[in-house]
Amino acid sequence: MKTRRLSALAVLSVATVALLSFKCLSNKPGDNKETAAAGLKLPAGFSAAIIADNLGTARHIAASPQGDIFVKINYNARRKPDGKGIVVLHDNGDGTTTQKAGITAFPGTGIYLKNGYLYASSDENVYRYKLNAENEVEPGTQPETVVSGLLSRHEHEAKAILLDDAGNLYVNIGAYSNACQVKDRQKDSPGQKGCPVLDSAGGIWQFKADKLNQHYGDGVRYATGLRNVVGMDWNKQNNQLFVMQHGRDQLHDLYPDMYTVQQSAILPAECLYAINKGDNAGWPYIYYDQLVNKKILAPEYGGDGKKTGGENAIDPAAAYPGHLAPDGLLFYTGNQFPERYKNGAFIAFHGSWNRAPEPQAGYFVVFQPFKNGKPDGKWEVFADGFSGSAEQTASGRAEHRPCGLAQAADGSIYVTDDSKGAIYKISYKK
Repeated sequence: MKTRRLSALAVLSVATVALLSFKCLSNKPGDNKETAAAGLKLPAGFSAAIIADNLGTARHIAASPQGDIFVKINYNARRKPDGKGIVVLHDNGDGTTTQKAGITAFPGTGIYLKNGYLYASSDENVYRYKLNAENEVEPGTQPETVVSGLLSRHEHEAKAILLDDAGNLYVNIGAYSNACQVKDRQKDSPGQKGCPVLDSAGGIWQFKADKLNQHYGDGVRYATGLRNVVGMDWNKQNNQLFVMQHGRDQLHDLYPDMYTVQQSAILPAECLYAINKGDNAGWPYIYYDQLVNKKILAPEYGGDGKKTGGENAIDPAAAYPGHLAPDGLLFYTGNQFPERYKNGAFIAFHGSWNRAPEPQAGYFVVFQPFKNGKPDGKWEVFADGFSGSAEQTASGRAEHRPCGLAQAADGSIYVTDDSKGAIYKISYKK
């Protein structure tokens, strides 16, 4: 599939345009001049190419050392791409890809390559495909069921997956609720005492990666109090799971006497959490306010926008403006990018839908510097312009929406777009 290079767009950073009223939240990419390629605005020295296009709803992505790319397609009955739930491409290394035989699979988000298997999730199950010596799924290979019966109640149903080096599989089970109200998303409805959602959702579950035919009930609830996680990755510097939570919605809609539309547009924070077994991030009882750097008691549970809470809940490792929808997380371990990027985190923000009447925001990839396994310094917009223009960002009519991230064999990074089905490759050259 030939590359498509788009003309450079004079796109201002969304972090500046959509958040003009909240300058304290804006983070600039530094003093280096930026370049534009494939419609993206990037730091100096970086370039981008669209190496595949029109793949369907491209969600998460995995890459092999041999240059193959496995793209999970979350199709529906109207957009089913010839029954191929996993599109397989080969990166030719020259800005083009060759499309290989796809894998007839199931719609979903999660995909991960580890220890000779390709793992992939639907909204209810996790499967794996045996790979050959070249990390290929040979024609006719049937999937094995690793886990079945995962909870899916048509809200936050996507199952992000991740494997560690100790033989464990981690699966996000998103909460089927916004804030665990008695009547979900209804004005002034109180929060349910003891939030029954947390018994079976709103956290990360752990399973054995090499054991087949496990059921949902066989898993261990590794962490709780997480409304919904789509982006997750393993930080090898401190051997720890990191996740990006989607924060709750509609503070002003549900509690107009407590929150202005401006506050509701940027609160609560989208949070990066460093997770240990047994951790509780506090949903639905609290949310994190990045303006005051405090855990705030949720209004459904007696909060007024100022009362703090969650004394037993963990603090986020880093926090970002609300409603940006972080769908991809990648710790960079390659050698192609400048040294400052090594072991830092890239985060793909899919973009908001619920900031109106304020401008929508997101639709970019940010970089979070790390040092010794912990965030170190302010985040910065790394790749911007996916939406097409500042106007398209503000209105929420983005042309492309970044979702999945993966590191290429040559140290570049891939970014998926689940709107037009594009795959971007971002590279660096001195």
